[in-house]
Amino acid sequence: MRPRVLITRPGSRAMPLVRAIEALGAEVKPLEIMRQEPLVETQAMRNAWLDFDQFSKVVVVSPFAADCLAESLDRYWPQLPVGPHFYAVGRATAETLHERLAVRVRVPPPGPEDTSEALLSLPSLQALDEQKVLLVAGEGGRALLAETLETRGARLTRLALYRRVLTPPDETSARMLSRGDFTALVVSSGEILDHLAGWCTQAALNQPLIVSSQRLATLAGSLGFADLRVAQGATPNALAATVAEACDLDGADIDHDDLDKG
Repeated sequence: MRPRVLITRPGSRAMPLVRAIEALGAEVKPLEIMRQEPLVETQAMRNAWLDFDQFSKVVVVSPFAADCLAESLDRYWPQLPVGPHFYAVGRATAETLHERLAVRVRVPPPGPEDTSEALLSLPSLQALDEQKVLLVAGEGGRALLAETLETRGARLTRLALYRRVLTPPDETSARMLSRGDFTALVVSSGEILDHLAGWCTQAALNQPLIVSSQRLATLAGSLGFADLRVAQGATPNALAATVAEACDLDGADIDHDDLDKG
């Protein structure tokens, strides 16, 4: 039988990861336990869009945040101003910004992980003396980016454009988690990992868990997961490579040109 791999990436963003893991010869089961919903536009959002040309830097934390930003800017700016410089946490976010807005995007330097810490290492984000910076994210999440940018002197505007809604797994998924009836589990969000742990019995906790950063591995260990595998980032390519190792698959059929697109 083919190994069964559970993934937790929400919405349409899951499809490149599904294709990447299926190319290994595994069966993929997406766990629909989170959805992302755009928030109703507020006066603070309208103010930011009207004054968008005054921002020197725009930092975007996720592909869905990039989609929400593009939708808003399309309504206010038929032609984007040339002033703002765009930054993204991760290649998937950068690709979304480039596709939707046709802008050049700065990303963390090549390294083992696409993280906020990596983005903050860029030289152009070190000294922000009174520069107006827009941080585009969802509700909640880590405060590291906002706090660090302000500490470095930015006049920061943080906008939450969407919210994440956690839901229980469906009956089939809950049964798999209860029985440990899968070969590997892939998680690249701390919020999802914390939520998912409530449905994992010891059988599930003992199965291989693939995470996208050492920070998530630390969280997973505190939640009781016993077999931790840290991928070289959150891209489909990186996650699929670690799935191949965990499930003892050779990955001979992987199309690497396709994997990096998600």
